[in-house]
Amino acid sequence: MPHPAVSGGMYHELVRRAAVTVEAFEVPAADLPAVRGFLHRPAAPVADAIVLTHGAGSDCRAPLLVDLADGLAAAGRLVLRCDLPFRQARPHGPPSPAGAERDRMGLRHAAQAVRGMVSGRLILSGLSYGGRQASVLAAEEPALADALVLLAYPLHPPARPGEWRTEHFSRLRTPTLFVHGTHDPFGSLEELERARSLIPARTELLVVRGSHDLGYSCSAPAEGDLPGRVCDALDALVRGAASRPA
Repeated sequence: MPHPAVSGGMYHELVRRAAVTVEAFEVPAADLPAVRGFLHRPAAPVADAIVLTHGAGSDCRAPLLVDLADGLAAAGRLVLRCDLPFRQARPHGPPSPAGAERDRMGLRHAAQAVRGMVSGRLILSGLSYGGRQASVLAAEEPALADALVLLAYPLHPPARPGEWRTEHFSRLRTPTLFVHGTHDPFGSLEELERARSLIPARTELLVVRGSHDLGYSCSAPAEGDLPGRVCDALDALVRGAASRPA
């Protein structure tokens, strides 16, 4: 039973976090962007790993990513929550289009760093810009990741629906979970359905009440158990992809 001084919700949160250890993680390299972030380890042995990155206006300490990394790790996956190279270079400001390739190099390095730490699948995940670069990288290198989790994928800039960011979707062979807000100015649910149809691999959609922040506003968490819902949807994606005929 929960301690009388701890509410039920807080009690379950403490239990969930107690099952996960978080440690700083860094892999320097002379000829590659460094890997810098935090490793979330579940108490039990793991088979799968997830690399989780941030959007253009934040870093890997964003509350959404912290909660999601905790939830995914508590469900039995090793999670690396890391900063992309553009954020390592400066603490504030958006990425430059000219630096996108280097950001993907950093993401590849992160994937390689954790791939050797598990025996199972490697999953790439990113919020907005991070998800876009993860999907481009997966389209360029289909063998790099076994699945994608794209959080609030930026289909187009707000109020500019003609500038689609889906040119690589037809080359994407990686099973993909989209987690998308009901009122996202970077792409409506109807637009996302059209975009999903371009991908020849299996895709799933988890709809979240909210905007591009997926219901998180500054430090306030979303309503409901978003990490738990993402875990369930990811499990369904992986099961479905495994049962799909070759």
